[in-house]
Formats: sequence, structure tokens, C-alpha cells
Amino acid sequence: MPERAHKVFQILTLNQISPLGLKHFATSHYVVGHDIAQPDAILVRSHNMLQMDIPPSVKAIGRAGAGTNNVPVKAMNLRGVPVFNAPGANANAVKELVLAGLLIASRNLIPAIHFTESLQGDNATLHKLAEDSKKQFAGIELPGRTLGIIGLGAIGRLVADAALRLGMKVMGYDPEITVDAAWNLSSEVKRAQSIEDLLRHSDFITLHVPLLDATRGLINQEVVQSMKKGAILLNFSRDGIIDENAVLMGIESGKIKYYVCDFPSERFQRHPAVITLPHLGASTLEAEENCAVMVVDQTMDYLENGNITNAVNFPNITMERESPYRLAVANSNVPNMVGQISTSMAQAGLNIHNMGNKSRGEMAYTLVDVDSPVPQKTIDEIAAIHGVLMVRYLPVLSE
Repeated sequence: MPERAHKVFQILTLNQISPLGLKHFATSHYVVGHDIAQPDAILVRSHNMLQMDIPPSVKAIGRAGAGTNNVPVKAMNLRGVPVFNAPGANANAVKELVLAGLLIASRNLIPAIHFTESLQGDNATLHKLAEDSKKQFAGIELPGRTLGIIGLGAIGRLVADAALRLGMKVMGYDPEITVDAAWNLSSEVKRAQSIEDLLRHSDFITLHVPLLDATRGLINQEVVQSMKKGAILLNFSRDGIIDENAVLMGIESGKIKYYVCDFPSERFQRHPAVITLPHLGASTLEAEENCAVMVVDQTMDYLENGNITNAVNFPNITMERESPYRLAVANSNVPNMVGQISTSMAQAGLNIHNMGNKSRGEMAYTLVDVDSPVPQKTIDEIAAIHGVLMVRYLPVLSE
């Protein structure tokens, strides 16, 4: 009889995760809670894990959202722990907020609202004051205006499509665009050769790139000088992508009419040309549910089958089960790792039924299906190979 394991995975949640996602854990193989001491996986939303003492039992971290700057990804690399996220799950929610930002800024709605709230008097007086003063809040319409999009991932593409439907011209810049993203991008989106090229032609600029070393301070003093006079800058990505000094100088010089963002800042508080929201980008019921479902399903597939989808630090690799006995190996991306793994299995008399290996940067990952149970001695030998970071034996789970 094939070996079947009844493993119970312990899942630690650091934030409130949507119940719709957690329902997917509703099997005898999972225990989920806020106070689990030795978790197999951790699910997180906004909780800052950077200084957290993450137990050695952790095999995966799932971030119910897109950004992972609150997760110690580099430290997890050294342990062979994938960090999953949910790219695209909150894309529509962010897209809708970007559209709201475009309309709020183009029609001067915030100062108009503040003005109306300040009025006093009876109805006749209010109507007269409003009519006499409305010209100072006159705005512009979107059709024919150019929206420049920096970053053409899941959110950027949705924003581009929506802007085109509103009659806007769209220019995009993304040197890291994937083949799939390019195929899904409308042919009406004009490609910018550089950020400066995009800024020179855009009435509105919206940012949709992750916060990395390469994108920190992307909108700096030099870049702002390339902007069209009176441009409106929207940032629903991450606050660190812009240099606050550069934005304030851009406002003072007239290059930037409004800066619309999702991140409160002491320097921007009560600034008449800054519209700040309390990080509402993914704050919809639908986005929270979509993110939770996606990251839970990815985490479960990894824990049970070793498959990796949407890990920010590992290659994507999914292999259909062709045997009840599977080994998953995470290792540094160096030569002859697959050869050493295969040799250890051959020496144990194991027949490899199927194998998959992929790499991403410094990380590599191997899945191996074999025709018979894998002895603990073989698992220990593979774990001892220089460069191997984690080994997991994944026999098919019993009901």
C-alpha cells in the first residue's frame, strides 16, 4: 500500500484575514489561529514582520496583498522559505481609487467641498454664495488629456483600459514588463522611451511600481523638472517611491498642481495642493476576500504539494502529482545541485518518476516525484548538500 500521511499544518494569522479565504483551510489537515507557537505557515496583511522572531518551523509566508515590504524576504531566502503574495487580487479596487483621484483632482473637488462646508446662512444666501464663487473651482475634463502610467502590471493595465474608455490618451513606461503583461496591454497605449519622455507629455501621472531599491525615490527633483507644467501626480503604490522634497518643490514651481496619494505624511498634512487618503487602495470587501482566497490557496498547494505560484522570492513551478511520494528542495542557484540531488536518490535505489527544476536569481527549486517512499536517511543526505536551504518530504495526505 502507498504511504499516506495525515499531516496537520499549523497556520498563524497575524492580522484579520478574510473568513472567505480561511474557509479554504476547513479540513482536518489545518489548524488556524492567532496564538500558534510553532506554525508551518504565517498569513499576514499589514503587520510588520521585519523585527519578528520567525520560528524555524515556518515553511511559508503568505501576504494577503501585493506588497511585501513588511516581510523579511531576504532573511527568508536564506532559510529557503517562499513568500507568497496576491498580485492582481486587489487590482480593481486600486484602479477605482485611481479613477476617483483623477476626478477629485481634475475638478478641484476637495477645495470646493471645504468651501461649501464653510458657508453659512439661509438657503437663498447659500445659493448666492455658491453661484458667486464656483468659478474659482472650475476644473478640466479628462477626454483628450494624457495619462502617463509608470508600471504596467495588473493595476497599471486596468487603469490604462479605464482611462482609454474615458476618452483619455494613455502613455506607459515599464522596462520590466512581462510578455504576458505586454500581450494583455491595449495597443492604444503609447510606449514611452523613458520616464522623462512620459512626464513631458502627461497631464496626469500615476505610479504603479513596487517599492524596491531601484524604485525608492523614483520621482526625484531631477525627474520632476521633466514634468509638464500643472501636471497632477497620483501615487497609490508606496510612499517611498516619491521624494517628498521633490514633490513640494514641484508644487512650489508650478510643475505639480496636485499630488494625490494614499499615504499620510507629516510634511503633507493640510497642504492645499496635496490630497491624502488613509491607505484605502485595497480597502474593499471584495479585494480583501480576493487576496485572502488567492494567498490561502497558494499556501495550501505549497504545503501539501510543494507547488509554487506567485512567490516574490522563488520561481513559479507547478507539477501535477504522478506519484504519492514527492520531495521538494530549495537551494542556492549554483551548478550541479540537480545532479547531487539525483545521485542521492539513485544511491538509495529510488526511481525518479518525474522532476521539475526552475531558478530565479539566487534561488532554485526542485520537485521530484519518485515511485517509492523516501527514507529519512536520504532526506538528511540531501539536506546536508552544500547550498541546500530546505528539504520537504511530501507524501500524499490521507483524508
